[in-house]
Amino acid sequence: MGQSAVGAMKRRDYRRGGSLTELGLGGSQLGNLFQESTDAESEAAVVAAWQAGIRYFDTAPHYGLGLSERRLGRALAGRPRDEFVISSKVGRLLVDSPETADQQDDDGFVVPAATKRVFDFTRDGVLRSVESSLERLGLDRLDIAYLHDPDDHWEEASTTGVDALVELRDQGVVGAIGAGMNQSAMLAEFVRRTDVDIMMVAGRYTLLDQSAADDLLPMAAERGVSVVAAGVYNSGILSTSSVPDVAHFDYRAAPAAILDRARQIQAVCDLHGVDLPSAAVQFPLRRPDIASVVLGIRTAAHATSSVERATAPIPEEFWTALTDQGLVRA
Repeated sequence: MGQSAVGAMKRRDYRRGGSLTELGLGGSQLGNLFQESTDAESEAAVVAAWQAGIRYFDTAPHYGLGLSERRLGRALAGRPRDEFVISSKVGRLLVDSPETADQQDDDGFVVPAATKRVFDFTRDGVLRSVESSLERLGLDRLDIAYLHDPDDHWEEASTTGVDALVELRDQGVVGAIGAGMNQSAMLAEFVRRTDVDIMMVAGRYTLLDQSAADDLLPMAAERGVSVVAAGVYNSGILSTSSVPDVAHFDYRAAPAAILDRARQIQAVCDLHGVDLPSAAVQFPLRRPDIASVVLGIRTAAHATSSVERATAPIPEEFWTALTDQGLVRA
């Protein structure tokens, strides 16, 4: 993979001529995930990320019922379009829902439920989704479009969904296409069977879970498809220097075995003077076939600390110790 520098931020190539900064801004928290943020806080986060050299920004209609896309679009307005990469997602159409407009969204985002999500991987659904995303973002093209969480919609997503994205790619409305999921097995099948360019895998190539190395990563390497790693903190258990007594892993309470292994990794961190979250961010990037690591960022301070974690010096002896103790795969 080719690499070049943007300030202190290296870039890695992905299929079809693009490149991503090694660290990307994940936009879920710009959509008020779990707590409300102001427009000003969100803009400051994007500005701080930009100033730190981040040029890859990931969002989705799902994030805050379009709020993340609107905030990200406003924050990037006026920036040179050829200097940044934006990915968004398809598969959840936002449909007006006046009957629930006085309620709060029930899918984790602190926003009014004025619209509802409807899974739709048909050609029409994909075209409408991309058109709406571009309108919210204030752009005329997406650099990357991912099929979003098609776990229960394989048949439609792998046929009409992919075909619609290929059509948009051929038209230049979308630069590269793929899928983003919390599992790796189906992502590997997309790579095996369809004409995709780049995949986003959340939580399946981390310090605690390297299962994507069994299916997605070798298949992607074989087909020349790029991979973006998200969810590298595994729902928070790896996000602090000390593993707490009560931690989350994969969106639920971490089981005892996972807590124990996280603490074993933390002990190796402590021995080598390494910050656990920094190790979590940098671990996927040790593979040259990982194009970028995407971190959810809510504030300017988050952006700054994320870049610090991505660039903190980590001795090679630390990684060797993790491997020798069987805590991560070689």
